[in-house]
Amino acid sequence: MPVNRNALIRYKTIDACLRNRRRRWTLANLIDKVSEALYDYEGMEKGISRRTIQADIQMMRSDKLGYNAPIIIVEKKYYTYEDPGYSITNIPLSEHDLTRMTEAVEVLKQFRGFSHFQHLNDVVQKLEGHVYASSHNQRTVVDFEKNEHLRGLSYLGMIYDAIVREQTLLVKYQSFRAKSASEMHLHAWWLKEFKNRWFVVGTKNATAGIITLALDRIEELKIDETETYRPNLDGHTPEDYYQHAIGPTVARVRPQRVTILVTPEHAPYVLTKPLHHSQQVVSEGTEGTVITIMVEHNFELEREILGFADGMKVLGPEKLRKAIQWKLRRAADIYDTEE
Repeated sequence: MPVNRNALIRYKTIDACLRNRRRRWTLANLIDKVSEALYDYEGMEKGISRRTIQADIQMMRSDKLGYNAPIIIVEKKYYTYEDPGYSITNIPLSEHDLTRMTEAVEVLKQFRGFSHFQHLNDVVQKLEGHVYASSHNQRTVVDFEKNEHLRGLSYLGMIYDAIVREQTLLVKYQSFRAKSASEMHLHAWWLKEFKNRWFVVGTKNATAGIITLALDRIEELKIDETETYRPNLDGHTPEDYYQHAIGPTVARVRPQRVTILVTPEHAPYVLTKPLHHSQQVVSEGTEGTVITIMVEHNFELEREILGFADGMKVLGPEKLRKAIQWKLRRAADIYDTEE
């Protein structure tokens, strides 16, 4: 039986509520939670009816979706799982499901090696891992880096759809430096992921400048049908935009050749995982390996270098060298300060 996206959101929300045994859940409570979830994920403001939630509970109790959820009513009022460890997410895949998923993985694997489908590689690997774990009755053997509790992830779907459909977003946003949130119209062009954080890139209001917003700093988001969308007429692409940048912050300044001495202990890490696609080895010796990269001087560049602590020494340009030197001295002073 096919299940639409809204129904899946409702089932998962009800499941999350009933697994939370620190609270007692009435039907009204479940209706409120499901309505909130549908608003967050789908922008639905109408809410959900009592009859729909009752039908959802009956569906979850049944075998139609394979859930057979042990939902009971306590004191003729409160809904809960009779089995405290139950969750619809723990339902094992059937043989039929495994066969279909295996077939899907094999189809997706055909796209590997094509530049247009590079973003599918992680998806295919995750599916392979889950199928293998399910079919061998054991845990997934590949664990991907993730941050499931990061704020703003619920906005990904809405922003993606707005980009594809060329719709203007009304955003309430507060940066780390701002004292309060402000509203803006965002004309989103693409989504950017960096070190498990998500960003949206586009223009705001009537200005032409390109901006980058972190999804975890968005407080409210909705589609504004009354505002005309301003498309990416200049043809900016992520490949060109980030050509000389590390991370999501692009200052649009002239890139510089950065020369760094990497100690022998850390050189293998930098050689096998370059700091930037422009990285080149200048020399190798007993003191370490000298590399160069052609990049903008931005926040993420400094963070990458500082992350190696005493494993790196900036040889040039002088401005970057002094910035790193100053921050390392400040860090040392913090440790030297007596409490």
